[in-house]
Amino acid sequence: MNETRESILDPKGERLPVLPLKDAVVYPRMVLPLLVGRPDSVEAVDVAIRDEVPLFLCTQRDATVEEPNGPDLFRVGTIARIIQTLRMPDGTVKLVVEGLARGRVRRFYTRMSPIEALVHEMPPPRGVVNKETRGLMRTVLALFEEYVRLTQRVAPEVVMTLQDIEDPDALVDTCAAYLPIKMAERQQLLETSDPKERLSDLNMLLVRENELSEIERTVRDRVREQMERGQREHFLHEQLKAIHQELGSREEGGDEFSELRQLIDKAGMPKEVWLKADREFARYARMPVMSPESGVIRSYLEALCDVPWTQRSDDTINLDRARKVLDADHYALAKVKERIVEFLAVRKLQPQSKGPILCLVGPPGVGKTSLGESIARAMNREFVRMSLGGVRDEAEIRGHRRTYIGALPGRIIQGMVRAKVRNPVFMLDEIDKMSNDFRGDPSSAMLEVLDPAQNHAFSDHYLEVDYDLSEVFFIATANNEYDIPHALHDRMEVVRLSGYTQDEKEHIAKLFLLPKQREACGLAKKEVALTKAGLDTLIQRYTREAGVRELERQIASLCRKAARLKVDGQLKSGLKADPAKVIELLGPPVFSAIRAEVKARVGVAVGMAWTQSGGDVLTIETSLMPGKGKLTLTGRLGDVMKESAETAFSYLRAHAKQLNIEINFDKETDIHIHVPEGATPKDGPSAGTALVVSMLSALRDQAPAAALSMTGEITLSGRVLAVGGIKEKVISAHRAGIRRVILPLDNEKDLAEVPVEVRKAIRFEFVAEVAEVIRIAFSKSGGK
Repeated sequence: MNETRESILDPKGERLPVLPLKDAVVYPRMVLPLLVGRPDSVEAVDVAIRDEVPLFLCTQRDATVEEPNGPDLFRVGTIARIIQTLRMPDGTVKLVVEGLARGRVRRFYTRMSPIEALVHEMPPPRGVVNKETRGLMRTVLALFEEYVRLTQRVAPEVVMTLQDIEDPDALVDTCAAYLPIKMAERQQLLETSDPKERLSDLNMLLVRENELSEIERTVRDRVREQMERGQREHFLHEQLKAIHQELGSREEGGDEFSELRQLIDKAGMPKEVWLKADREFARYARMPVMSPESGVIRSYLEALCDVPWTQRSDDTINLDRARKVLDADHYALAKVKERIVEFLAVRKLQPQSKGPILCLVGPPGVGKTSLGESIARAMNREFVRMSLGGVRDEAEIRGHRRTYIGALPGRIIQGMVRAKVRNPVFMLDEIDKMSNDFRGDPSSAMLEVLDPAQNHAFSDHYLEVDYDLSEVFFIATANNEYDIPHALHDRMEVVRLSGYTQDEKEHIAKLFLLPKQREACGLAKKEVALTKAGLDTLIQRYTREAGVRELERQIASLCRKAARLKVDGQLKSGLKADPAKVIELLGPPVFSAIRAEVKARVGVAVGMAWTQSGGDVLTIETSLMPGKGKLTLTGRLGDVMKESAETAFSYLRAHAKQLNIEINFDKETDIHIHVPEGATPKDGPSAGTALVVSMLSALRDQAPAAALSMTGEITLSGRVLAVGGIKEKVISAHRAGIRRVILPLDNEKDLAEVPVEVRKAIRFEFVAEVAEVIRIAFSKSGGK
């Protein structure tokens, strides 16, 4: 039978001070320490000690409430006796309490401090403990003993103590006190009155805890084996993974596997790619996390998910807007702008058309790279830039295979990941600067990227699946068209950008460079201005380039000096940079006002050359000295140019009588030909006419016409053949102050590409024979 004991409280109930508890439930017969810190709770302890009455311990429904009232507290709690108290210096109180009996609140008194409650003691059940109850008690004891064995968190002596307990309520209260169960489950056990129901509930809790303890034990054993291999740091992660395996919660979400699964399902991959990702995910799910291969597979799956498989930006097919954007960002470049507008027109008529592959070829500083950004803005597309300068490994384009440590996708796929869409404007900068070595040829890897017939199935070594690049608008840039491999050159539509003329540079400086640098230096429009003469001085005497980079640097220097003057208080009415002011601020001009090539001198002829920076003029000097007909060539000339000089020398020897020069000059005179700027390599056949004029001028001791330049290949029979780079050469001659140009007759058609203002400023002479060149060059000679 149950033990009988006297009631602790008056049967009608007693008014007791209330001590609210956070996340704790106290059972009868429990002795435990408590730390009391809230003022109301400390006062409740003081009242209980002063009035020599028990404390009523009840649990808060919400542990975050700092000042609980009646509705915040459970109505069933434990009547407890204070055994010991200790007051701390910070005002808190440590006390030891013993649970006496369960109590139920009839009424809370919350208008006073501390909170008090009218508490009725819940009487223990009376009567004979039947067989069913005893069976339940034995089951509880067996399960609790198993729990102690599995967890080793409870001393074995506790089990021996429990075997002597005959009261079902006492058994439930004692066992529940040792179990790590939730607060709501503890409260439910406290509130339940029927011993059988309490024993049944405790049975279920013990079964669950034993199952979890068995899982934890399995995890501990598994982790212990791995820790012996030196990887203790993964203990918690492996424990969590093992629990997920046992509970079968991997597919329920909330862990790394379900997150990765969701990424794969949402990536929009094509079917064959999804199947490969699904196979790799299945391998990853079965693989121990300690395996090095696990991290490799996860990185691969994340890379697959990052690639834009279906996302694309909507093209803005508005030709007027595209023209305005291109014109606002770049001056001139009409051919490139026309090609972009043509593509947009085709795209509007045929939305499924493939992206074009353009190659912008031109000297540095003419705006090739920035033009790509403008194209993307005009089309409302994302812009990605990849610099190919110095790339010498094929794996940088196609990626590394996953067998290598630290393998990554190639730069093409990385660029697509940055763009986040499958139809960006993709700029391949400096495509002529790629090189190759023992690691492979990156230009060969680019063949698949830039071939419209193949790039719909581009294969990256890392991804190992095909990726469609056919919607990408590829734009390559290069300085030297001849350095692009032929096979790669054949796959691109080349658009050539020549150097800017004087007039174009003036417009660019006024519309773009000066406003940009003023804003960068924090200056207003009225505080820095360039007169036309000042801008001409800046362009002609401080820069000599096809593009405008050096011009921008000089304008930036002017703006910085204006900013310094403003800070010093010396810029009162603004800086108006005329020629004198430009020279005062920037120092002595780099180039003379009148180029040496414009003056007429004996033995000096002016040729024209195409260079990677656009074009330039060449001064060819010839000097005579007594000797035996030796021909000396200096100025770092290439083999082709040396052969042109020998051809010119032979032509003069063969026609000496007709040209009114000494017939035996090749036996009595040594000839030395020099092309200044000896550090710069020079080659090509186009200086043939200039070499003839320079040597003939020295032999005749007669200067050719001033401000005259020429280009053209010569033959031994005296014909003048066509050459390339006419547009760049003519623009460079105009920039150097040349006003007459001799060109091969077959190059007359190329003048259509020369800007109108340059054609108007220069007089062109077209020749088919060397004799015509000589007649023009010496017809208006300045004399000896």
